Amino acid sequence: MPRTLKVITDARACTICAKHLPNKPRPLLQGSKQSRILLIGQAPGQKAHDTGIPWDDASGQRLREWLQLTDQQFYDPALVALIPMGFCYPGTGKSGDLPPRPECAPEWHPRLLKAMPNIKLTILLGRYALDRYLPEGAGPYKTITAAVQDYKTLLKHHLIALPHPSPRNNIWLKKNPWFEKQTLSVLNRQLKSALR
Repeated sequence: MPRTLKVITDARACTICAKHLPNKPRPLLQGSKQSRILLIGQAPGQKAHDTGIPWDDASGQRLREWLQLTDQQFYDPALVALIPMGFCYPGTGKSGDLPPRPECAPEWHPRLLKAMPNIKLTILLGRYALDRYLPEGAGPYKTITAAVQDYKTLLKHHLIALPHPSPRNNIWLKKNPWFEKQTLSVLNRQLKSALR
C-alpha cells in the first residue's frame, strides 16, 4: 500500500465549510503519488459519509461495474484517485443531495493534482466536474449527454465524461443505449491502457 500523501492527510482534516454541513465534516477522498486513474465526482452521499468509504452505495457499485474494476482495485490509491468536487456530504435538497460545497475544489484540487503526477486518465462525473475541468477546444456542452458523446475530443486531453451512475439515471440509460455499447467499451480500453 502506498504511503499516504501529506496533502491527502491535510485534506481529510479540512473543516473549511463545517458551518454549512448537516453533519460533522468527514472529507472522503483517496489518492497517491502512484495513482493512474483520477475520478472526479460530485460529493459523497449520506451512506458514504456514515461508513467513511467513498462511493459506498448503489451508485458506486454501478460505477465499478462500468469501470470493470473490483472493489480491491477501485479502493487501491496506487491505481485510482477519488477526488470529488466537494469532499463532504452536503445535505439534502428538494430533489436529491445538494450541490457539492464550492470551497473544496479551489482550495485543494491544485495541490492534490500536483502531488499525483502519474495520472493517465481523468473521469469526470457530473456538471460540476465538467465545468471545472473542461479543456480549451472542447464544448461548451449544453448537456452531460453531449459531453459523454464527445469522448473522442475529451480523450485527446486524457479525459472522459460519464453520466452519474445513480439509479435515478436509469431512464437516461434506457434512452441512450449507445452509452453502454459504445462509450463503456472505449472507456474500458482506455482504463486498461492507463493501468498497464
